[in-house]
Amino acid sequence: MKTYLRLLSFARPFSKYIPAYAILAVLAVIFGLVNFTLLIPLLNVLFSTTAPVIVETKPEFYFSFLYFRDLFNYHFSQILIDHGSAGALKFVCIIIVISVFLSNVFRYGAQRVLSSMRTNTVYNIRKTLFDKITALHLGYFNNKQKGQLISRLTNDVNEIEFSVVSSAQVVFREPLMIIGYLSLLFLMSVELTLFTLLVLPVSGFIISILLKKLKRQSMQIQELLGVILSIIEEAVSGVRIIKAFNSQKYVRSKFNEQNEQHRDVLMSMWNKRELASPVSEFLGVTVVAMILLYGGLMVLSQESELSPSEFITYIILYSQILVPAKSISTAVSNIQRGIASGDRIFEILDADIEIKNRPEAKPLHELKHGIEYKSVSFSYGTENVLNDINFQIPKGKIIALVGPSGSGKSTISDLLPRFYDCTGGAILIDGVDIREYKVEDLRGQLGIVTQESILFNDTVFNNIAFGLENAREEDVINAAKIANAHDFIQELAGAYQANIGDRGLKLSGGQR
Repeated sequence: MKTYLRLLSFARPFSKYIPAYAILAVLAVIFGLVNFTLLIPLLNVLFSTTAPVIVETKPEFYFSFLYFRDLFNYHFSQILIDHGSAGALKFVCIIIVISVFLSNVFRYGAQRVLSSMRTNTVYNIRKTLFDKITALHLGYFNNKQKGQLISRLTNDVNEIEFSVVSSAQVVFREPLMIIGYLSLLFLMSVELTLFTLLVLPVSGFIISILLKKLKRQSMQIQELLGVILSIIEEAVSGVRIIKAFNSQKYVRSKFNEQNEQHRDVLMSMWNKRELASPVSEFLGVTVVAMILLYGGLMVLSQESELSPSEFITYIILYSQILVPAKSISTAVSNIQRGIASGDRIFEILDADIEIKNRPEAKPLHELKHGIEYKSVSFSYGTENVLNDINFQIPKGKIIALVGPSGSGKSTISDLLPRFYDCTGGAILIDGVDIREYKVEDLRGQLGIVTQESILFNDTVFNNIAFGLENAREEDVINAAKIANAHDFIQELAGAYQANIGDRGLKLSGGQR
């Protein structure tokens, strides 16, 4: 429930729509109830073998179904007197058509309002999740598969949209209908309705057993999807290596193993999910049969104030409860799947952002004197990588870090832009610990060329100007000339506005 409420909290900015939805939903329920209450006079007119009872005196108010029945009978009697049985029948049919029309108009309006809330809520969830992923430190990604992160942004968010947010419409709307129907049932017969409520919890308990298993398997399915996406991402990115080493069979076997596990768990989950609906329907019909028996004996023994037509209407009203109750049962099973996805999303949203500005962070506009690594130590978890590193880089000087693979050269470089924070000592710029500067200002003073060519599916211009707002064309061209790239860029179709494809695959290895 905690996860469900946290997911719904993303709809808080759109709570202004709730009053409009509530009004429209209540009106839809009210006019829906009118349809069924009119069955009583309709049945009396059509099937009564005796002359209709004429109520000549308007009843005094008292809170009971009998009062509303007598009030309606009074007005209905006036129509019978003035227009006869045929006229009264026409009147009831017209009122039914009007109430059905109004009920559906208000229901449509409520759906429109809630649909707006749903789409905006999912937009907020996806935006917040992506913002958090881009804000996390590099160490977080070292322990996660890329496919798992992509799965949470795609599959898990989609699951939340269709399982939690969409089901929220049912959870908010259907209880209103059930409350409305139950209110009428209590007004018609307190004894019979209390008997009904005694047998309902049994069906609820049976369904709850299925729902617990659904949530557990939903979590497992999303985890397997993440693994599958990771395998796909690695296969597509490394397709050249896979073909060069004739490893297609190995990669396919690895994929098929995970895909088969996903299939088996998914099949089991769908079997349980589909079982919930017929089980709830069977239990509902069983309860109806018990009400028919118990209530029918009451009417036959004349121990109840219900007339035969009122008892038939009672049964019809109760059967209408089964529809929203079944919808709620399905919605709750869907919500269990969505909560599993929600737990995976909140695992990311609740992760600490370790690299962030201090409350009194200073701006950094330029390097004046130099950089100093002072007794710097660093470890990945319990693995010590750097220990008591000391050196200085005066402004204007060039240094090279030389050492065998795995000796910590890249780690030393990654500490300067604060991709990680050192676990001991400090890195100083102009004598000030870099953790005292604003992160964005610190990185704005650095130019980084990675060992791997990282390019985005965008134009040549936007890739060169990446991270710079309002970059001028002459600056981009000048940078390309310095890198000896201007000539081949000019030969591309579209030159600087040419799209280089995913990861720059439209360019040759040297051009990248």
